Amino acid sequence: MDSRFTGAFTALATPFTADGSALDLARLEAAIDRQAAGGITGVVPCGTTGESPTLTPHEHRSMVERTIALARERGLLVIAGAGSNNTAHALELHRLAADLGADAALHVCPYYNKPTQQGLIHHFTTLADGADLPIVVYNIPGRSGCCLDVDSIVRLAEHRNIVAVKDATGGLSSAIDVLRRTDLVVLSGDDPLTLPMMALGGGGVVSVVSNVLPAAVAGLCHAMLSDDLPSAREHHATLLPMAQALLALDSNPVPLKTVLAILGHDSGAVRAPLVPIGTAAHCTLEGLVAGHFGQVEQTA
Repeated sequence: MDSRFTGAFTALATPFTADGSALDLARLEAAIDRQAAGGITGVVPCGTTGESPTLTPHEHRSMVERTIALARERGLLVIAGAGSNNTAHALELHRLAADLGADAALHVCPYYNKPTQQGLIHHFTTLADGADLPIVVYNIPGRSGCCLDVDSIVRLAEHRNIVAVKDATGGLSSAIDVLRRTDLVVLSGDDPLTLPMMALGGGGVVSVVSNVLPAAVAGLCHAMLSDDLPSAREHHATLLPMAQALLALDSNPVPLKTVLAILGHDSGAVRAPLVPIGTAAHCTLEGLVAGHFGQVEQTA
């Protein structure tokens, strides 16, 4: 197991201007400052939470490049989103991440195409052969339309550049088998499942809710890695209502950007085809912030 990739990693929201027409990198610096102050291990730019499908090539490069510069100054690791459903394009993004100095690249299973298991193995092996950069394989069948089987993950684990799996399969069975059959780091890709996944041997989380509560997510991971289950349970109970709301009330990152704005950490608009959150859901999030999470983080 590569222990560098254990702990709490924040899937960053990409900060845009108020109309969503351009990046706002000043807001990115403020966001990374909050993550560093909260004790987060590392950050993940240009993933699903970062609205990667809407970024231009120039914006993608700018986000990764600026994130790496800011993270380095603050002692944070960077796992750069580099996924695509076009293997050739994913390889370009992978090599870009390596050239810019990322610590690893996050690669989602190719979406929409619905490749076979052999196609998935070929995709990830091509990337792993293409640059000397660690890869975190992102298994999220609910968004990609295909699921990387455990047998395929076992085969991929033989490659020295494939070091971790971000498991967002919606359950624990895949993670259990991957942990039993490989030495890969398994990172939760679903905040409500971080505690049980780590209890089974997982190494941490790539978190959405840590954009809002970095110290609590970092505390949960630290407690689990230190075998302090009572403390981890307390963090989990604190995080769970917001973690569930961020993933259930609308498509990620619409609820997240709404909460950040409520907290005074505005990250700009979401880009179409995403649209602003509805009134009822907005009121629910305001209640969560005002009733609990606002007490913890609004002054941060």
